[in-house]
Amino acid sequence: MTQSGSAAEAPELRRTLGVADAVVIGLGSMVGAGIFAALGPAARAAGSGLLLGLAVAAVVAYCNATASARLAARYPASGGTYVYGRERLGEFWGYLAGWSFVVGKTASCAAMALTVGTYVWPAQAHAVAVAAVVALTAVNYGGIQKSAWLTRAIVAVVLAVLASVVVVCLGSGASDAGRLDVGASGGAGGVLQAAGLLFFAFAGYARIATLGEEVRDPAHTIPRAIPVALGIALVVYATVAVAVLSVLGPDRLGHAAAPLADAVRAAGVPGLAPVVRVGAAVAALGSLLALILGVSRTTLAMARDRHLPGALSAVHPRFQVPHRAELAVGAVVAVLAATVDVRGAIGFSSFGVLAYYAVANASAWTLDRAARARALPALGLFGCAVLAFALPAVSVVVGAGVLVVGVVAFCARRWMAAR
Repeated sequence: MTQSGSAAEAPELRRTLGVADAVVIGLGSMVGAGIFAALGPAARAAGSGLLLGLAVAAVVAYCNATASARLAARYPASGGTYVYGRERLGEFWGYLAGWSFVVGKTASCAAMALTVGTYVWPAQAHAVAVAAVVALTAVNYGGIQKSAWLTRAIVAVVLAVLASVVVVCLGSGASDAGRLDVGASGGAGGVLQAAGLLFFAFAGYARIATLGEEVRDPAHTIPRAIPVALGIALVVYATVAVAVLSVLGPDRLGHAAAPLADAVRAAGVPGLAPVVRVGAAVAALGSLLALILGVSRTTLAMARDRHLPGALSAVHPRFQVPHRAELAVGAVVAVLAATVDVRGAIGFSSFGVLAYYAVANASAWTLDRAARARALPALGLFGCAVLAFALPAVSVVVGAGVLVVGVVAFCARRWMAAR
């Protein structure tokens, strides 16, 4: 299949990112605020099965990453699974993937901005959130290399903070490996729910694929960068989880509002807690930066096909970025961050991300007829479906509702075009 005419005729973005840049951008998304917040809810769901839940999430993420890498090498354009679904499955499935990504991740952007505000200045969380969105939108507007440079700095700070937490916890007299087995297991359902929550934190490797049009030699760069970024993130998550569990145990971890800060206090180093809070704020900035990048590129791809206003497909002649899409995304996120608190209402984002990757796996399944080549995307598709419906009921209902709204909008647009 070939790309649609609108996509083919549109001006392309500049290819400036190498393997190292792509890996760092993926890490900036995955090793973000999720590691500071996701462990608590996951432990509450899985109990002593937390590490098993992490393993399940990693397996599904690996299947999805492999599918995304193969597809990105074949279709090196902005938009990620929106493009893959359109080219391999048809316009509707590409649209559904793009819709779930743009709507879900826009809410995630606002939530991440509010997380930054809460850590930096709780009394003025909304104002700080808006300032963060404006600043990062300006960085992205200045070119992808500026975004990559800032992401390198953010990843370095976050990894240093996480390394400090691991050293303190594992070296503490409060640590006890036997605590890893203490606490009730959440059963198979709890493990799957924990896997769904943790998968959301892993999902940042999609940013690498959505930037496919800005990567040098994408057929080689993207398939290398995605598994490297995912592997590093898995090692970091597993190490931090073991360290925190060794101090708090699954029961205390499941009820911790700030798991990593509570862990360093329990390890006898309360002075490190403020540093952890700074690390969480920086990590949230990194996640927000990568999210804005990903959403704006998918918006660009959908605008090229007129699923969104065509004006958003413009590429800046000097900076070679989708500047109107970036400004539009930044404006919407800033308004949300200034007016509402969406942190408790974005569970549907996990559902949307899993729907997005289900389309990616289904698309990859069509690339090769050999049973061996189809095994991983089939497993990934099955895993996405299982984890999506293992999420809390509210997340499933709201997520499904968002998809239904997207379907109605698609059908209405087709009906109007046919008249």
